[in-house]
Amino acid sequence: MTRVVSIYLPDLPTDRIRRADPSIPPEQAIAVIARSGSKRWVSAADAAAKKAGVHVGMAAAKAQALFRGLMLVDADPVRDAAALERITLWALTLYSPIVAVDGIDGIVMDTEGADHLQGGELAMVTKIANQFLAKKLTPRVAIADTWGAAHACARAIGRETVIVPSGETVRAVEKLPISLLRLPGKVVSDLRTLGFQTIGELANTPRAPLTLRFGPEIGRRLDQMFGRVPEPIDPIRTAELVEVSRAFAEPIGAAETINKYVGRLVVQLIEELQRLGLGVRRADLIVEKVDGTRQAIRAGTVKPVRDVAWLTKLFRDRTEKIEPGFGIEKLTLVAVMAEPLEERQRSSSLVEDEVTDVTPLIDIYGNRGQRVYRVAPVASDVPERSVQRISPAADPVEVTWVSHWRRPVRLLTRPELIEAIALLPDRPPVSITWRGRRRKVKRADGPERIFGEWWQRDAEMEAVRDYFVIEDEAGERLWVFRSGDGIDPETGSHRWFMHGIFA
Repeated sequence: MTRVVSIYLPDLPTDRIRRADPSIPPEQAIAVIARSGSKRWVSAADAAAKKAGVHVGMAAAKAQALFRGLMLVDADPVRDAAALERITLWALTLYSPIVAVDGIDGIVMDTEGADHLQGGELAMVTKIANQFLAKKLTPRVAIADTWGAAHACARAIGRETVIVPSGETVRAVEKLPISLLRLPGKVVSDLRTLGFQTIGELANTPRAPLTLRFGPEIGRRLDQMFGRVPEPIDPIRTAELVEVSRAFAEPIGAAETINKYVGRLVVQLIEELQRLGLGVRRADLIVEKVDGTRQAIRAGTVKPVRDVAWLTKLFRDRTEKIEPGFGIEKLTLVAVMAEPLEERQRSSSLVEDEVTDVTPLIDIYGNRGQRVYRVAPVASDVPERSVQRISPAADPVEVTWVSHWRRPVRLLTRPELIEAIALLPDRPPVSITWRGRRRKVKRADGPERIFGEWWQRDAEMEAVRDYFVIEDEAGERLWVFRSGDGIDPETGSHRWFMHGIFA
């Protein structure tokens, strides 16, 4: 079933200003001022300004008098629209094949066929919110059965994310204000004059009198919100995106026919990419049906390719998920991510050893929603900071791990607190209790002292850890450490932690 995500960016103008000028202090309050003749009013305000009492619609002079340190910036709708388009294109490459601009302050996307790649709905909306925050953007993310419901809920919530369970659209929106129904401002004003305040009140009113007075727009928006009529999302497209399409005079629906035309579209796409010197990293197949709905399939590769057979296989492995309904009238194949790709001369096996290419296997796992990565060293003495995840096809990393001391084959994500009996200040434990099981230590080696990275964190100015390799009575070798030097409490808590397991 189709699910729709709406991303509301309430502070887009002020976020854009901060991103354009990183020198603006985080505590600086910002208000964006719009003009109409001689009138000047607040069209957007950041969190600091709102906290001081500034709100949208307030006269600029009043806002300035209310908050003496307020930074006033003239509104620039053109730059705001361009920023929103860039953000939407960025979202297109990350989340879903069907992504579009939603008004002047939001993004909408169809998650069908893409949510499994994000780990499910909860993980997906959480990830979206976190990634937008990392980009210094303030998001409100909602997912619902329809565009209208997701749009309304994203703008009504006071928290970062909300998930409307499937089939519960009515309950979720019935108490929301009619201003969230995406109606013209004049219609909303007239409805309020008549006494309507919530979407539920409007939905429970006979349709004929409303249509007679306001036309069909109210009924259309209500039907779209409650899923009675489809509201297709027209995906964002730019001149830079390479795409090919095929429209059909007679709708198609048979799996063999779909696969045949998918193969032809792949050939056309690869020819165009070859002409541009590009290779595809991520491609979307957009299926447009007779009833006006769309379905999409996304296929990605770990490195840029122009292999017709391989890209065709990636799509054909998933075309069985296409539901043609009453028929498909158009297929579009878009390279949403393309990178430069140079032709390489294949060497003879008589000259060089042939290396097995595992990228096809990585592509298969990646398109099934699995996270595939390599671990690479980072220049850090602190063990949990000395590892990073990189692309499985990334170039070799020049940094290497220091090999003066043995390191466990499995490093725990976070050190786990254990109970230990040991003689301070520098003796290894004689027994430990980890995850409810007591282990007697037969052999031990250490300590290896690791100092905190004081240049990164002030709290680590004097911090130390003493690591030991211990072996229990069952022969299992573990990596434990004591926080602190065993004497000075300023160096650590003197508690013991489990951090790794040796082979």
